[in-house]
Amino acid sequence: MSKRTITGVVSSIAGKKTIIVTRTTRETHPLYGKKFTTSRKFSVHDEKNAAKIGDTVLIEESRPISATKTWVLKEIVERGREIVEIKKTEVEAEAEAKLAEKAAKKVAEKAAETEGATK
Repeated sequence: MSKRTITGVVSSIAGKKTIIVTRTTRETHPLYGKKFTTSRKFSVHDEKNAAKIGDTVLIEESRPISATKTWVLKEIVERGREIVEIKKTEVEAEAEAKLAEKAAKKVAEKAAETEGATK
């Protein structure tokens, strides 16, 4: 008997050697014929801690490893997209500097008011 394999996306890292894999499928309602999306989450044993959030992975059924883990990571099919940091333009940087100056002036004015009130 062959072991079942499923392809899914890593949705979170639950512990040191545990990842949560979400499998999303499109199904058709038997009576109405409307298509709808269903998803199921699997707790998967990742021995080498190789998978990251967003990776597409292939998992394989195995013996029960813990109360919830009965799947093992077989291979990483595709790495997830890396987060791209967007650099600020010069205009945005100047606008932030002006806002910081205004905030500093307000703080100085309040400090001067409280000093004048105490004298």
